[in-house]
Amino acid sequence: MKSLLGLITFVCILTASVAQKSPRTHEKFDQNWKFAFGHAAQPEKDFNYGIETVYSKSGGAQNTAIDPRFNDSLWRNLDLPHDWAVELPFVNDEAFNVMAHGYKPVGGKFPATSIGWYRKHFTIDSTYAGKRLSITFDGIFRDAKCWINGFYLGNNESGYVGTSFDITDFVQFDKDNVIVVRVDATQYEGWFYEGAGIYRHVWLDSYENAHIVQDGIFAYTSFAKNNTTIQIETNVVNESSKNENLRIETRILARGGNVVALAKNAAGDLAPEQQNIFKQQVEVKNPRRWNTDDPYLYRIQVSVYSGNKLVDQQILRYGIRKIEVKTNGLFLNDKKVKIQGVNCHQDHAGVGSALPDYLQYYRIRLLKNMGVNAYRTSHHAPTPELLDACDSLGMLVMDEQRLLNSGKEYMDQFHRLVKRDRSRTSVFMWCIGNEEGWIHTTDTGKKIAQTFGQKLQILDPTRTYTYAADVPNVYKGVNEVMPVRSFNYRQFAVADYHKDHPDQPIIGTEMGSTVTTRGELAKDTILGYVPDQDITAPWWASTAETWWKLAAENDFWLGGFIWTGFDYRGEPTPFEWPNINSHFGIMDMCGFPKNLYYYYQSWWTDKDVLHISPHWNHKDKRGENIEVWVNSNADDVELFLNGKSLGKKIMPRNGHLTWMVTYEPGTLEAVANKKGKVLKEKIETTDTPTEVVLTPYKTTMLADGSDATVINVSVVDRMGRTVPNANQQINFEISGAGKIIGVGNGDPSSHEPDKCTGGAWKRNLFNGYCQVIVQSTSTSGIIKFDATSPNLWKGSTDIITVAPAEVAKITIDPAYILKGNEALPRKVDKMIGADISHLPELEASGITFKDGEKPGDAIEILKHHGFNYVRLRLFNDPAREGGYSPDKGFCDLVHTVEMAKRVKKAGMGLLLDFHYSDYWADPGKQYKPKAWEGLSFTALKKLYMIIRNP
Repeated sequence: MKSLLGLITFVCILTASVAQKSPRTHEKFDQNWKFAFGHAAQPEKDFNYGIETVYSKSGGAQNTAIDPRFNDSLWRNLDLPHDWAVELPFVNDEAFNVMAHGYKPVGGKFPATSIGWYRKHFTIDSTYAGKRLSITFDGIFRDAKCWINGFYLGNNESGYVGTSFDITDFVQFDKDNVIVVRVDATQYEGWFYEGAGIYRHVWLDSYENAHIVQDGIFAYTSFAKNNTTIQIETNVVNESSKNENLRIETRILARGGNVVALAKNAAGDLAPEQQNIFKQQVEVKNPRRWNTDDPYLYRIQVSVYSGNKLVDQQILRYGIRKIEVKTNGLFLNDKKVKIQGVNCHQDHAGVGSALPDYLQYYRIRLLKNMGVNAYRTSHHAPTPELLDACDSLGMLVMDEQRLLNSGKEYMDQFHRLVKRDRSRTSVFMWCIGNEEGWIHTTDTGKKIAQTFGQKLQILDPTRTYTYAADVPNVYKGVNEVMPVRSFNYRQFAVADYHKDHPDQPIIGTEMGSTVTTRGELAKDTILGYVPDQDITAPWWASTAETWWKLAAENDFWLGGFIWTGFDYRGEPTPFEWPNINSHFGIMDMCGFPKNLYYYYQSWWTDKDVLHISPHWNHKDKRGENIEVWVNSNADDVELFLNGKSLGKKIMPRNGHLTWMVTYEPGTLEAVANKKGKVLKEKIETTDTPTEVVLTPYKTTMLADGSDATVINVSVVDRMGRTVPNANQQINFEISGAGKIIGVGNGDPSSHEPDKCTGGAWKRNLFNGYCQVIVQSTSTSGIIKFDATSPNLWKGSTDIITVAPAEVAKITIDPAYILKGNEALPRKVDKMIGADISHLPELEASGITFKDGEKPGDAIEILKHHGFNYVRLRLFNDPAREGGYSPDKGFCDLVHTVEMAKRVKKAGMGLLLDFHYSDYWADPGKQYKPKAWEGLSFTALKKLYMIIRNP
């Protein structure tokens, strides 16, 4: 083969007037691994690891899984990323750490399921002889040892900081090579679910002997009065046996690929095994600055030449932004920004810690929609793909070290973390540790923190740093030497601390910690549920309103990070078994919002927010009082039950409203006034479910074997209303170019498997919802997905997968490229529309329309009440017998064109549906359209395929 693992197409940049292909390759190494459990206590069950002399002779490991000749044919085949912990059953064990890790049998008490072995066979073409080769693991939990072809490469203790190994000397070209990894998860690093296995990506790289070292480009921006200058430091090593005269060329590219700035070349001689940091700077005229609303990223292209030969090239995505942390706030591009942040652990429903890249973007978008602008990587180094999402979508990041310890192992981890992430646009602050209660008020803690500070002055003097302390007005120890004081909870001590230390900026690194269970009305100590309102918090924590009012109203707060954005496995406070995950999230494990989501959205965004809770399906509570909450950023809200006003109330700033309502089935409606604009929201008592509804987050994926999408599942009644308390089991079937990789529902006490590897995929709804994660294969085509439940109409959706090479061919017609003011970022409004296809028929029958008591045009009335889109349906031959049909002469071409003119005149958008059938048929009553009469089954099948695969 002509590449390491497959065909890769590169976009080459013209250099020195000649287009040269970068000699560096960077290929994902995730597919076609084998896996088996070892054993932590019995070497004979651990493939003789610990019995045979695996370290005594180089390349010798007979009778072990390390031996390249070992027969792994019975091992399980899988692709990475992989978290074996999420696949294991739950165990009711009283040990605190088992509970804190989600009651999964991983750790020292479970030797049979805490050691995992991975093997991968691969070949490399002999055309790569003379190149250097390395393998990089982004994250393995934990204590991983690695071999290739029987040769020991080394180990990596950290479960969060990645590692690389040079495999140049050990590779056999055009022959079978075997990588072996033994993962030991018997030791925990945290007190939360951590997963187990190779749960992040693996990469195989090739490059020349003279090359940029790993994470060897450091870019940062300096700002003068009228100048914006990017400083670039490039660390190059010469691993050849001769001197190399090297030249560094650096370009700044706009998103479209055009060069906007060119740095002055840097050059120098490197002796064998010598490294050198080449420093360059380049001025960028009138740059488009990265911010949380417009996360514009340039590309820094660094090319290394030996003479006129390109020997290495790397491209760094980079946003130009200015960040300053002051005692009166954080300033982004000279604009004050209050931190509206969240803490998050890294696991998700269905997949544990092994998230497909797409899920990182999915989760960040959910947070952005809530108004979140900052993310704390609690409590460890994040996966690079999370930072990709934050860079791309405009999310600030507090990047955190796992442990406050200045010993060699932990300083090495910190060194690797900072070098990897210091050029990340989203990273605005480092956090050197979290709640180290044994040391953080001692002189030892102070000295350790000073060592970290000195390390940062060398590695990254461009950012400030903090330490997450769960102490009140205490200055002694670590806090004495922190540029920024952080508070975990203790919100009422912040003002006193600021008074005593006015020159130290303050941020809340963990705030809130309200515990809620999505959709629950009351506390249930048997099942382990708590009310889905901002009322229950542990002794050390507070409600959302308590902390946010303090932060919002005081400039000496930089802001704060909620604990947490999402529920996560483990830490089932305030319960234990059968609870298996936390209640702290503003969203559940799947990302389904709880009611607190709308509190924060009300005060963290300028969206029109009006949300009523709880739901109104309480048929066993007729005549009982239910406390109704309304979250909104409106000026006032009036609540109605079945048309009867329950009173109007003024909305307090950063607060909420409540009404005590005597329950009766029907409609609960809120009508709000926001600066003269009327907002309306209602919830209704629903009937029993009749249909399964699927909501795929995207319906097109790359056929690359790793892209994924989320399908959210709900059920509706006969009126199309989502049933919020439905708990039916839903069964899933998938065929075609994709596979299900996980399911979930957000129930903190559900012991259903997230991975149905041994049988049919299924999941119960929890309070109306569940979720399926679907991943593509490497074959393009159609994924057909069905969801069924007894006595309900089936839900179905198709997902198209497209080969990456085909996507690369997509271009934009220059005629449609926006320029000038049109190209500037703009606020996008929601599409609020109505189907009015039958309006001409209604008007022809003599029906008129009123806005209150005032007659008016129906379209203008819709526009006045906030509608901005209209849907029209054009039928082929209306007025056929049976089914749901317009009368003859309506919804035809003539009427639809006239309606379109009226819509355009009103300044509204138009969505036009073309129906090749003759009417809008009832399910099960469809018939062959007139245009198809006389066609054979074969002809109709061809037509079907054309429509299905346009």
